[in-house]
Amino acid sequence: MGETISSLSREWLPFFVRGAAGTELVEIAFTTPGVEPAESDWKPAEWAPGSAGVRGATARILFGPGGAVAKPDGSYQAWVRVSTPFEKPVLPAGLIDVI
Repeated sequence: MGETISSLSREWLPFFVRGAAGTELVEIAFTTPGVEPAESDWKPAEWAPGSAGVRGATARILFGPGGAVAKPDGSYQAWVRVSTPFEKPVLPAGLIDVI
């Protein structure tokens, strides 16, 4: 089951990233389900304050009109990319339904 958000709403969308320290560069992309993100799909994100723990941290992006990214009605695959000096994992992060 995915997250549902109104196309009129602007709110933080959180994505837990296992193993993240919460200090790395983090980006989030939204694509058509089943399609991997292109370089131009990535948008700067941030770590939710106080979310880092021993299991990981929560990345977030302001989604909706006036936010970092807005999408018309439809279903989207969310992706999170974390950049460290040695690794750059691209992680599927669930489905978002915009209504």
